[in-house]
Amino acid sequence: MLRRQYSHESGKTELVRARKEYFERRTRSLNAPSPIQQFGPCGRIMKNSAMVMQIQDPASQRLTWYKPPLTVLVIKKVHDATILAPFVQLVHWLVHDKSMVVFVEAAVLDDTLLKEYGDFASVRERLMTFRAGTDDLTDKIDFIICLGGDGTLLHASSLFQQSVPPVMAFHLGSLGFLTPFEFNNFQDQVLNVLEGHAALTLRSRLQCVVLRKTTEDGKEKKKPTTILVLNEVVVDRGPSPYLSNIDLYLDGKHITSVQGDGLIVSTPTGSTAYAVAAGASMIHPSVPAIMVTPICPHSLSFRPIVVPAGVELKIALSPEARNAMWVSFDGRNRQALQHGDSLYVTTSVYPVPSICALDQISDWFDSLAECLHWNVRKKQKQIDELSDMTHSSSDTLEEIDTNHHDDRPADT
Repeated sequence: MLRRQYSHESGKTELVRARKEYFERRTRSLNAPSPIQQFGPCGRIMKNSAMVMQIQDPASQRLTWYKPPLTVLVIKKVHDATILAPFVQLVHWLVHDKSMVVFVEAAVLDDTLLKEYGDFASVRERLMTFRAGTDDLTDKIDFIICLGGDGTLLHASSLFQQSVPPVMAFHLGSLGFLTPFEFNNFQDQVLNVLEGHAALTLRSRLQCVVLRKTTEDGKEKKKPTTILVLNEVVVDRGPSPYLSNIDLYLDGKHITSVQGDGLIVSTPTGSTAYAVAAGASMIHPSVPAIMVTPICPHSLSFRPIVVPAGVELKIALSPEARNAMWVSFDGRNRQALQHGDSLYVTTSVYPVPSICALDQISDWFDSLAECLHWNVRKKQKQIDELSDMTHSSSDTLEEIDTNHHDDRPADT
């Protein structure tokens, strides 16, 4: 009995040590503003080697190549016949005209409709294939071209759990908030990127770690799972009819308990996705921040908040919670979290370098206007002549003056 108890305590100690070592390696910040180090004659910020804070003018974030890119990954929206013709044109041009090594998913080539394109047979033999979740693309791809909607960019992000190559996204889907390029003159636009004349938007991602509760012998049921997301991680009540009861911690401090349908933790890129539908503000993707948005909170004062990039959020079930909570990552990998399980979320050090069609500001506001019809309303009619306004004002004053005299009492 004593030996079993000692083994259990030893296992818990090792688990605590492993967790501590993991979170000590966590980078505290990414693309966060780097303030001046001195304030006035005496005050200054204490030096801390754990703080990695950098600031860069967004206009200076431009793509450059230290050697010519040779390999390109083409991500195509599957099961969409309208994208087959652009896909064939693109890979044919990349292989024959630019002599590049082209990678595509094996599932894309399984499409039987590709057989209808006679000139694709010669290109097909020269394409490199891979299978998502099985083959590792790390250090094999120089840049990425996406054909489709926003989902293609999210899929490209999920393929790289560390450094992500620059992504060029063509708008061939439904919404296209993250896909600024039109396919009409794709040759000129791709050449411009290959020559290194393009602006970049560094879209931060969230690093999500799921830690399962321990068993009686001090071992975890499952190993910690680490997932990087570009839009958001969503925690909800799943199929349960009860309100979710979730505890939210920020850097180890209990902030609040969420009672409602759930919680959205999103990047600035994801602020225009699920978060804005739940009432959050829209944040430019270059802003270093993490958004916390409740889903249908059972409180009139629970408003969305924005916290600094690099802080660590912990999400866990409250002890009095009646049901489990469910978590999904960019709409995928949905799984249940039970009592004792916890989810840790912080800013990843691996952003997605998204290539701009024009620049960071123009691309984002164009997307707001075209996709979300931001601030679209009928404009007020213009007053044609200033004299009309003056005349109208004078008439009004005369009427007021006349009425004022009429109300005076008679002299006695």
